Amino acid sequence: MQPEFTFATKADLPAVVAIYNQIIPSRLATADLEPVTVASRAAWFAAFDPKRRPLWLIKQNHELAGWVGLEDFYGRPAYGHTAEISIYIDGAHHHQGLGQAALDHVFGQLPVLGLDALVAFIFAHNIPSLGLFTKNQFSQWGLLPDVALMDGQRRSLAIMGRRF
Repeated sequence: MQPEFTFATKADLPAVVAIYNQIIPSRLATADLEPVTVASRAAWFAAFDPKRRPLWLIKQNHELAGWVGLEDFYGRPAYGHTAEISIYIDGAHHHQGLGQAALDHVFGQLPVLGLDALVAFIFAHNIPSLGLFTKNQFSQWGLLPDVALMDGQRRSLAIMGRRF
């Protein structure tokens, strides 16, 4: 069964935060070191706009399985046709093809959103995410070596990108 994508509403923010907080202990997908609160993510959530930079919920069998969002890249007008993509999947729904489904959904929305490039910031040790994006014709546009310090270990950040 194909997942369903719906725009997130303010009422969904606690569930979005809960999924985000699941990945923090793994040190794979975010530089946050402690769980975030709903209140601390309110301004971040408010920046999403279904017409420009959406945040979609990913539902599998009517159950929230993850989310995918597009955010402004670097916040300057000349970068308006490029967005940063983030995908977070609930741990109970890993390995079900939802990351690929999320990318496929976003790719189909790019013309409507006026976007012709996507960037993803992925830790260089996050092999599953790098594999997913590479499989979808993203290439490494940059590498920020050892920019994160997590649990006493330095981590590099790959900048993956694709033009459409």
